[in-house]
This record gives sequence, C-alpha cells and structure tokens, in this order.
Amino acid sequence: MTGRKRLKIGTSDFRKLIEDNGYFVDKTLFIKEVIDSAHEVMLIPRPRRFGKTLNLSMLRYFFDAAQPDTAGLFEPYLIWQAGEYYTAQQGKYPVIHLTLKAAKSPGFEKSALFIKNILKEVYQQNRYLLEKGVLSPEEEETFRQILEGKADMATYEFSLKKLSEYLYRHYGEKAIILMDEYDAPIHAGYQHGYYEESIALMKSLMGNTFKDNEFLQKGVITGILRISRESIFSDLNNLGVYSLLGHAFADKFGFTEEETAQLLEYFHLHDYFGQVKKWYDGYQVGDKAHIYNPWSIINFIERHTEGFKPYWVNTSSDELIKKRVVAKEAENIRGDIEQLIKGETITKNIEENIVFSDFAEDWELLWSLLAFSGYLTPVKWFKKKEYELKIPNYEVKTLFDEIVLEWLKKEVKVRDFTLKALAQSLVNNRIPEFEKHFKQLMGDTFSYFDIHTEPERVFQAYVLGLLGILGDDYVIRSNRESGSGRYDILLLPRDRSRYGVVMEIKQLKKDASEEEIQQQLREALGQITGNRYYRELLDHKVENRIEMAIVFVGKEVYIRT
Repeated sequence: MTGRKRLKIGTSDFRKLIEDNGYFVDKTLFIKEVIDSAHEVMLIPRPRRFGKTLNLSMLRYFFDAAQPDTAGLFEPYLIWQAGEYYTAQQGKYPVIHLTLKAAKSPGFEKSALFIKNILKEVYQQNRYLLEKGVLSPEEEETFRQILEGKADMATYEFSLKKLSEYLYRHYGEKAIILMDEYDAPIHAGYQHGYYEESIALMKSLMGNTFKDNEFLQKGVITGILRISRESIFSDLNNLGVYSLLGHAFADKFGFTEEETAQLLEYFHLHDYFGQVKKWYDGYQVGDKAHIYNPWSIINFIERHTEGFKPYWVNTSSDELIKKRVVAKEAENIRGDIEQLIKGETITKNIEENIVFSDFAEDWELLWSLLAFSGYLTPVKWFKKKEYELKIPNYEVKTLFDEIVLEWLKKEVKVRDFTLKALAQSLVNNRIPEFEKHFKQLMGDTFSYFDIHTEPERVFQAYVLGLLGILGDDYVIRSNRESGSGRYDILLLPRDRSRYGVVMEIKQLKKDASEEEIQQQLREALGQITGNRYYRELLDHKVENRIEMAIVFVGKEVYIRT
C-alpha cells in the first residue's frame, strides 16, 4: 500500500485497517510475546479503548489458517523481523474469535440469549465444517441445532470446546481461541441485579472452553477487570494473568511516548507534544512509564483544531464510581479524592481479584476499580498489595472535578448559580457578597457532613470542594509550605493580574462566645501575615491578594479579611 496513511478511528479489524491504508502503531511484537508465553491461557485486563480489540484482531489474522493471503499484512512490521520460528506460525492454526461486548442487558434471560447468539455466529463462521466430512451424524445434528438456536444452554456452554475439536480434525492443528470483553456480561449482571446468574454462566462457559481442552493451542482473554479466581476462574489451572501491575505486555496496549511523538510528527502536530503529554500521558504499566491513552491521542489528532478535550472520559457514564463517591458514607473517600485532585498521591491496597458482590461492604475496593479501569495509575509499589496511586493526567482530572461538583450540586443540593456566584465574588474581592453566599450554602448543605470526626479536615475539604469550580482559572492548593509555615488553602491565579487568595480555617465549639470568635479570627489573620503564607503568591509575581480567616462555629461561619 502506498500513499499517505490516514487515521481510521473506530476501526478495530486489523485487516481492514491495513488494507485501507490506515495508520497502524506497530504492536505486532505482541504476537511474539503470546507465542513465547509459558501459559496456555492468558488473561490480559486493560482499561477500555486501550487497543484490546484491535490486538486480538491482529492475532486472528496472523494465526488463522482460514484467512487467505494475510502474510502481506504483517511483512512491513516488526514481527516479520523476529525470526523464522515466529513467521512460520503465520496462517498455521485454526482460530476461534469472539467478543462478548454485546452480551449486556438489563435482564439475565436476554443477556444469556445474546451469548447464545454470539456463539451461533461463531458456528456460522465455521459452517463449512458441515461439508468437510469431519463430523459424525450426531455432531452434525448438534452443530445445526446451535446454528438454528435450538440447542439447550448446556450445549452452548460446551460449544467452543467442541468447535476446537472439529477444527483440529479438519486442519490437523490445535485451535487458538480469542475472547474479547469477557467481563461485559458480568458488569451488566452486577449493575442490573443478576450477578450470581451471570457468574454461574460465565464460569461454565470459560471452564468448558479453556480447562483441559486437548484441542487448544493458546487462549487469549481480554477485559477490563480480573473477576475473582474463586468465582469465575477457579477451574482454570492453566491461566496466566497479566494485569497492568505486571511487566509482561506492558507496552503492547496504549501508546508509548516514542509512538505518540512519531504519530504527532507524522501528522505535523509535533508542536502540540507538551500539551498532549499533559492531557493524555501519565499511565504506568508494570515497569513502563509514560503510556498514553490511545483513544484520546487519535481523536485529538483528528480534531486538533477543536483544542484539547476529554475524549476518553466521555466514552463512559462511570455511574458505579460516581455513586460510590457521592454516597453519604464516603467521607474518607472524598478526602482522598480531594488529595488526588490537588495532584498528590494516595497509598492504597490494590486487589487484583475483583468480587463485585463485595463492593457493597468493602469501600476500599473502589481504588482497585479506579486503578484497573484507568482512572488512577500505580506509580510505586511498596509491599504486598500496597501501591501509591495518582490521577494520570489532566483528562482524567476533569472527571474527578466533575464528580466533586456533582457531589456538591446533586447530593448536597447546592445550586449551580449559587456556587458560581460564591466563587466569582471571592476572586473579584467582593467579600460581603462572598460571605452571604457562603453562609447560604452552609445553611443549605452542611448537615450532610459528619463534623464530629476531624472537623477541621471536613471543613477544609468542604471549602476546597466549593472552590473546585475555579480550577480552570486558578491553581488550588492546600496544606503546603509557604513562608514560615503551612497554609490551609491558597488560590494561585493563572492570570497574574487577578487576586490571589490565602485562607486560614479555624474551628470552635458550638457554644463559643463572641469574644472567642473574634479572637480566633484575629489569630488566623495574624498567622497568615506572621508566617508569610502569601510567599508563594509573591514568588509568582501576583501583586493583588486577599488574606482571609474563616472560623466555623458549629454550622455558623465567620469571615474576616
């Protein structure tokens, strides 16, 4: 194929991508790693839209004996330089390739029907076996029942194993089975209340397909999460799990920094590299740092005249995450999210074996879900299951900002216009107006919080949440060294001509006297001045500043500048 290559967004069929002269980021050494793996069956969980479907399609066209004239698809790429041992396996094996992406439904019966239809389609693709004389009369009858949708569910659960046997008889080679998005029906089952039924069905299908299958050469399974071995993979003693915490396949999903730079160079967008890095870099997979989100990269290149946008974040509703964060019991989680939004890291145990039914009781599982789904990335391993986590990039940060605003607007019943008025009155130094809006919000919302546990931290988190709406115009920081001490909150304007803000927050008991309140306000302002908490503003050449003391007395708030 000659001529300038084009982006083909949404094309996940490898053959179509190459034959249509699409730009392909060379991941063909993934084929070598699959061949070299000591495991017969590999489970490779990765976040959505990180190239799983295209990679499985690539495996299909490389190995499949039923696909004619496919060697030319691979000759320009790295796998063809890997040696004769690998190129000799091109077009050698029968391949069974399926995706369970469409097996999602609000009800179990319909989800099971979707799975049956997917298996029917796999048999339809191999209908030629009926004419090859490799089936007994009984097998031929069962084959036709599957095609016609008349077989019972148990027959469908065994269907992939039986098909691999039929293919072996015809080709004289064991089959490679590729299963994409295996966990899609399980996610739907958890969301819509048929989790146990979905787990039972998938356990039977996976076990019958991949366990002790003498006609299996290799199995490759992809999805987002590893569903617990105790529930779905307990029968598979030949399974190798390669999550994003491990080193294997680390650079085979997502784009490396070098690949991203080459892409931008090819499409004459290299000058955007710095901003691309800020928005879409930041993932670490095993020992590979600087993995970029591929979906966002190709969408930015295609639509770069529209500027930078959260392309990947906007492809999912993230309801499970949002529900967990805005729940009334989630005060500690919100504190951690506040820390993440500030650009800091948190340290959490990451559980590779996900049991969805445990989510109701085990709040810490949220961090595992966020890490494996691509919303957080592990940057350091400490011991056992303990990892240091951070928000990978600005694109994902926009989601966390949105969650905080949703928490304030919907769960805490804060009206959007009041929130905006509060923020604008502060940064424009209209302090009486700011105080009025702040007191209104306190009266409307603060009963939502448990103020008996670490009250000053809760108050500070609340104020940070309210001010989060200023994130585009201000760098919002808290608890950082500046001058001779550590301020509570600092707003650093991106436009140096605007007001910078330093806040010191105090808390008194509900029965505090007026004299005690005024004394605390004076002390808070004196702390800002005496310790030069505004030093960071001066360092950034911000000349106009507001020094503000906020004292919480129960639900009452007192402000002085």
